[in-house]
Amino acid sequence: MDLKGDVLLRIRDMIPRMSKSQKKIAFYIQNEYETAVFMTAAELGKEIGVSESTIVRFAAALGYEGYPDFQKSLVDCVKTKLSSVQKIDEKYGRSTQSEILTSVMNADMDKIRDTIKNINPGAFDMTVDVLLKAKHVYIMGLRSNEPLAAFLHFYLNMVRPDCVLINSTSVTETFEQMIRINEEDAFVGISFPRYSMRTLKAMEFANDRRASVIAITDSAHSPMTLYSTCNLYARSDMVSIVDSLVAPLSVINAIVVALCIKAPEQIRSNLKMLESVWNDYQVYLNDEIDFIDDDPILNYSLRRQSEEEKDDE
Repeated sequence: MDLKGDVLLRIRDMIPRMSKSQKKIAFYIQNEYETAVFMTAAELGKEIGVSESTIVRFAAALGYEGYPDFQKSLVDCVKTKLSSVQKIDEKYGRSTQSEILTSVMNADMDKIRDTIKNINPGAFDMTVDVLLKAKHVYIMGLRSNEPLAAFLHFYLNMVRPDCVLINSTSVTETFEQMIRINEEDAFVGISFPRYSMRTLKAMEFANDRRASVIAITDSAHSPMTLYSTCNLYARSDMVSIVDSLVAPLSVINAIVVALCIKAPEQIRSNLKMLESVWNDYQVYLNDEIDFIDDDPILNYSLRRQSEEEKDDE
């Protein structure tokens, strides 16, 4: 079997059948292969917290003749990444800026079409039901996935109560924010390559507490599916040196719209309450200052009341 240059794909495919120690190695390699490529088997084992022999057996389980053969495949992965900028130059170097715009946007549309074709409608329906019925909803997405988590949290918080956006730089702080999660709650983990170990640990914790766990990720081979009861897959390939998050964002958008349609009265009530708060405290007038006669409208409600009193006179 020729696995050269395909080590990360092979690891991803075998994760569901790996032991606990092997999974620790797999997740570390997936996230830190540029560092692992320079390590001996002993050094890698010490870094991960397993024995050198466990590292060697891990390489053999993937189909390599030994650790040096496995390490060579890691070198190929690093070389592939380092050549990304060169590939971009080859693809777009002679293109005009408008041609680059068209090419990238067409690629994003292809990703959305592919996501539509492959997403599971049953999983989508289950996600909507779970998010609607859960007592608390915890949402987590780190690094490049953080904007997706923030977007979902912002709109989910408008349509239902008790939504928590977990944003932490350590596993310990993550657990502190979700320490009360239980079987009445739901957890949404958002992670695309490179997968976040902290998000995965949070999903494991939520699963252990019997919460409903939803994964928004790229494929059935993602480690995020290990602890989830419901999986939504969205294509997120690299257009250049940045990940395309258009398809995942579109899926999240669809979730919010479906929630609004599923519980219109609840949504209407929440939005009316929010609108009342915004008006009472001039939330948007303060943040997005309008000008009349060169004066900012910072006390619009008071001015309107004064004008109405004058009209009554």
